[in-house]
Amino acid sequence: MRPTTKYTQDSTRQGRDLIHEGGSQSQATSMTSRGTKYWNSGAIPLIAPEILGDIIAEVADVGVVISDNGSILSVLVNPANEAFRQLESWEKKDIRTSLTIESVSKFESRLAEFLEGKQKVRPVELNHTDGNNRWESPVRYSFHRIGPDGAILLLGRDLRPIAEMQQQLVEAQLSLERDYETQREYDTRFRVLMENTTEAVLFVSVLTGEITEANSAAVALVDRPLESLIGNQLSGCFEGRKRGDMVDALASQAISDMNNKTKADLRGNGGTVQIYPTLFRAAGERVLLCRLVPENKNAVRADALTENLQALYADGPDPMVFTTDTGDVLSANDAFLDMIDVAHDINVRDRSIADYLQRGSVDFKVMAENAERAGRMRSYATKLAGAYGSPRAVDVSVTKLLAGQQTVFAFVLRDANRAEVAQARSHPGSDDSMRSVAELVGSATLKDIVAETTNVVEKMCIETAVKLTMNNRVAAAEMLGLSRQSLYVKLRKFDLLSRETENKE
Repeated sequence: MRPTTKYTQDSTRQGRDLIHEGGSQSQATSMTSRGTKYWNSGAIPLIAPEILGDIIAEVADVGVVISDNGSILSVLVNPANEAFRQLESWEKKDIRTSLTIESVSKFESRLAEFLEGKQKVRPVELNHTDGNNRWESPVRYSFHRIGPDGAILLLGRDLRPIAEMQQQLVEAQLSLERDYETQREYDTRFRVLMENTTEAVLFVSVLTGEITEANSAAVALVDRPLESLIGNQLSGCFEGRKRGDMVDALASQAISDMNNKTKADLRGNGGTVQIYPTLFRAAGERVLLCRLVPENKNAVRADALTENLQALYADGPDPMVFTTDTGDVLSANDAFLDMIDVAHDINVRDRSIADYLQRGSVDFKVMAENAERAGRMRSYATKLAGAYGSPRAVDVSVTKLLAGQQTVFAFVLRDANRAEVAQARSHPGSDDSMRSVAELVGSATLKDIVAETTNVVEKMCIETAVKLTMNNRVAAAEMLGLSRQSLYVKLRKFDLLSRETENKE
């Protein structure tokens, strides 16, 4: 049951009595002393109290009847708005207890204006709450007097849909502002990158063939002002190029697997350039990024270190291999593939370089430990064996590199025979030993000289192996092709054990 108020009943009854006092319905006065028209009682039938309450509830989302001091006398709720059902329990309470703190002052100010008889009192927007801040709803109320005893009808319109729409608009605006700031940030980065790139770069629309962006290097290379480049055709910068053919050819080249360069002659005295196109899509539009590289050798930058190193790696005569810190091959050039008789570098990637060394992991461990400790190892003699060919003597240099957080070893190999390796390798104390051997000539027989020379060479080899393996006796013995026991015997023979003990002390 929707609650009704006796004030609605009384006002209806009073209106009916006024009509009876004035005579019959056909004799009712239709004009007031001010000339204002009343409803003709014959046109508008009398409204029953319960029907009037239904009309008020249907017209507004909520209707509240209050006294002049703010006490709630009755609450009428629109059946379609279930959220205001809890307001029906507010009857006999002060309406201020159902309002938020900021709404109380607004209500009192507007109620005072209405009680003072101010004409056209503006509606007021109030926020209702349950007192625990668990529920809050904004309502727009208009004031209407309905009874001679001071009863006031507040017709309210739910503002939550409007508030939700406003909140969505605010969020959309904030999202647009964030997107705008992000776009500005990326645009700034793009401009800084373009201006600090020494290579000439042009952005060209595939649809129109017009240049959309150009950096300072491209402006200097083409020898035209930036204003005359932006918005103009790319073909206008080159000799003998048609408008559509050039862009289509570059787009076809960009999506091909070959990715070959295109030569073109600049207008004027710009010379010949090589165009390297890259095709991508941005905001639904296909765009070409064109890098312009002068073909004239004098125009090439002398500090193009990356290109020079890549050319050395690809075309150099020395085999080069890059591995991880565990020895897995990352890349190898053609010279290395020729040495091990492998058709393509894909066959050696992710394989250990120790698979191609004569002593396998022993060689790699010696080179890696020395390079890790000193940053590089200038020379190491070993043999390299491929899948089909016989072992080949090589001299290896190793350099430790840092690729971000990962350690990478760069191996450079050179062909060598055992005599060249022995001659190239110097050893502390070797000059004294050879000088002592030379002094034997004339004072000893050839047999004694050969025996002494053999001892000198044997001692040098053992000292070198122990030094390279950082006193790892097992690795040194394997490197020399000796058993561990034989190595100890020779260390004692040449008094190398006592020397190592003194070095440790």
